[in-house]
Amino acid sequence: MIIGRDLLEKTCKDMIETILLCLDHATKGTIYRIGPMPELRSVRVTSGIREQGNGTIHWGLPAVSDYNPPGKTWEQYRDRPGRALEAMAWCVERQKSWTADNPYEDQRSVRKQLSGEPEDWHHMEPVLVKKSDLYGDDLADLEYPLNWKGTPIWQDTDYVVVAVIKIHFLPHSIQRGDRATKVIKKLSRILGTEMFSLHIRETLSEVQSELTRERLSSCNALAHELRNTLMKLSFIFSAINAEIGFLREQWEEEIRKHTGLEDKTVLLRRLNKFLETRLANLNGHEELGIVGRNLLAEQKEFLVTPLLPEQAANWIALKIQPKWERLLKESSVWNDLRQEIQGILERLKSAVWVGTDQDVADRLEHLPQDVRTMWPRLAYMEFSGEKLPMLEQVLALLNHPGMDVPHKKHTQKVLSSLKALAEIIPDMETRTNRILEFMKNGSEKGLPDYWRPLLRSEEPSLASK
Repeated sequence: MIIGRDLLEKTCKDMIETILLCLDHATKGTIYRIGPMPELRSVRVTSGIREQGNGTIHWGLPAVSDYNPPGKTWEQYRDRPGRALEAMAWCVERQKSWTADNPYEDQRSVRKQLSGEPEDWHHMEPVLVKKSDLYGDDLADLEYPLNWKGTPIWQDTDYVVVAVIKIHFLPHSIQRGDRATKVIKKLSRILGTEMFSLHIRETLSEVQSELTRERLSSCNALAHELRNTLMKLSFIFSAINAEIGFLREQWEEEIRKHTGLEDKTVLLRRLNKFLETRLANLNGHEELGIVGRNLLAEQKEFLVTPLLPEQAANWIALKIQPKWERLLKESSVWNDLRQEIQGILERLKSAVWVGTDQDVADRLEHLPQDVRTMWPRLAYMEFSGEKLPMLEQVLALLNHPGMDVPHKKHTQKVLSSLKALAEIIPDMETRTNRILEFMKNGSEKGLPDYWRPLLRSEEPSLASK
């Protein structure tokens, strides 16, 4: 990613400060930059340590660290026989988090492997960005990093790792999958969005600088770059809908806490328990075992994915119900639970719609009437260019004194930034089309003034823009 050092450091400091403010038991934060492919050099950007007592954060890099600039290349920290395993390699290769909630049994503590001494309690979270956002739709020519066996990694995933967040905690204060790790995961997505926004801004800045140096002969390449940039900016609505998904999760949490209604979380956990406790009984049925493990993975993913009701219904119909039907038909392992499982599946189909039920919303009497009306209406909306004006209502809802959700200010900030980016796309498209029209017909009609000297082989004055 193209991001200036100072700007990246400021962004990382803001994120570390946000995490430490959100998590009282967090003591220190570090963010590492990862890339580019295939080198995947891991370099520590900055670290912040909270001073006990007054909460002041002290910034800087440790005097001695393998990850201080110039950092370590993928070949230096990846898993390899005969070398200590690193949590960094786990996060980068598998694109999954690593939680050291018991330092005495931390299998990826380098210190413990080399000297037998435990480190501390910490959590590491990869920051992911979609390949298509970063590289466009043509991914065939990407050069992927290799594991120690020579096999490319990341070919079968839609994402690349651009950074890793490491947060240290007070002893015995974290566990895998607890609230703290979920908060860090949520904020890692925001950091990914902010880094990609900075990358887009730097990319646009580079394109603008190139315009001051090019002449008429480079106009074709310029138009191509502008088109690619517009394509990359299509990520904005995905990022907006991800933030709206968070509001949807919080709405369903309100329903769960204050109505006692059965929701998808309870039902899915019940189905997961049925699988986890009896999958081992499928010995000798290898194909059914694969079906069961895939079903468990898809149910767990469904549990943490904030889908719209229509999407959730399709997920159940296409991924969950057919596999359960096959397991119940071809195996006797769940015979005594057959009716209960079938009943849960039927209730699950109804549960995914509960958040859109106005009668249910009216039961949340602890919320103001306007919040009860606006929150579900906006949270179950798929945003696109046509619905961009509705973001003003979302920002107004977040500003409502009766709207109490975690990280409200941060969500407002992110949505405001994404809205500003989305609003400039039509203007950029218009200007790009004018340039292409000139290239096609040789007419300067409708061109912005600052383009004309460039297309006459004269030095343009971009300051006039």
